Amino acid sequence: MRGFAWPSIQDVNSSPRKVTDAQVWEAIIEIASWNVNSIRARAEHVRSWLEFKKPNVLLLQELKGTEFPALWFEELGYCSACVTQKTYNGVAILSRSPIEILSTSLLGDETDSHARFLEVVIDNIRIVNIYLPNGNPVGTAKFEYKLAWMDRLQQRMRQWLKSDVPTVIGGDFNVIPEDIDCHKPASWIHDALFQPEPRARYRAMLELGYVDAFRSLHPELGGQFTFWDYFRQAFEHNRGIRIDHFLLSPSLVNRLESCEIDKGPRMLEKPSDHTPIVLKLK
Repeated sequence: MRGFAWPSIQDVNSSPRKVTDAQVWEAIIEIASWNVNSIRARAEHVRSWLEFKKPNVLLLQELKGTEFPALWFEELGYCSACVTQKTYNGVAILSRSPIEILSTSLLGDETDSHARFLEVVIDNIRIVNIYLPNGNPVGTAKFEYKLAWMDRLQQRMRQWLKSDVPTVIGGDFNVIPEDIDCHKPASWIHDALFQPEPRARYRAMLELGYVDAFRSLHPELGGQFTFWDYFRQAFEHNRGIRIDHFLLSPSLVNRLESCEIDKGPRMLEKPSDHTPIVLKLK
């Protein structure tokens, strides 16, 4: 998809005084998250998006393979860290600044070999990239694994609050937090993403003091989704769900500038079923 003409965007400068690109870059830290549903299939999409958007950091989920095209992104000025797994799962972080890796697995279960977690420090911010288990079908070991994984994550979140390092947790949470976060709740009533147990655990994370960046800025705005099924023209009719989130530790809330969903990549040929969500911090 080289040469794709991305839609134009408004100038970030809202002041009459001219602001240089360097000054804007220093003033805003932009962190994006995108479940690419196979980096091998979507590498060109990711590269084109990076060339146009130029975020400071990009979190990727569902890489689906052991090979990661790090050199492709180095050419654009991004270093990378990744945790991969054959065929399934996989997470990676791309950054314009150096990456300090803290952990490549979620503590609490030494037998868990899934590539779903990557904790790093970039520019004095702890950034945690997660690909939370789907959990379907309900009533099986997969659903119990999802709930246990969320319990383990919440324990880590408690520990991070005791640190002086501000924390951003981003990625595919595979949780529809509220009814407003899906086109038609009745369509998801039997799905693991919509069950009361994971939704209660998501609320418990917020009760710790973490803030859902998108919902805090858009408390009553419906129809805002990050995932649309490939079937029955779900995207064209906006029959989607919001399951890709950014949670911020309390010390970052006053730095929250914006959190928006970029639907552009979902319009491409052979897209991921997810689209990026973009967080901006002062």
